[in-house]
Amino acid sequence: MRYLVLFLALAGCVSTVPGNPVPQAARLSAEVLTLTLSDGTVCRANWAASPVGRMETCGPGYGYAVRVIDNPNILRQIWTELTTALGAEGVVAPLAEVVITDPAGVDRVFASPPPVKE
Repeated sequence: MRYLVLFLALAGCVSTVPGNPVPQAARLSAEVLTLTLSDGTVCRANWAASPVGRMETCGPGYGYAVRVIDNPNILRQIWTELTTALGAEGVVAPLAEVVITDPAGVDRVFASPPPVKE
């Protein structure tokens, strides 16, 4: 009986096999989607060439879809036009919604750039 209790106690200490890493953040540059997973893995895809696709080499593989918001607020429009006029085209990341689909088919939605926290 004492060995059974010891065995059960040790069995409780052994961690189970972890599941797939969970998407933690998705950010866009002018051309690249950067996905950060819960295990620290960072994956990249050229979303400008393909706004919908799959990151096959990213862990078990994650799907993505980028929907650019074409008409952001007026202040963002002015800032983007100003940076473009100064020769810094592409410096301001596009405003977009990024949907990441994990291998189980669960969608996680991110805003890029991420919202400002108060």
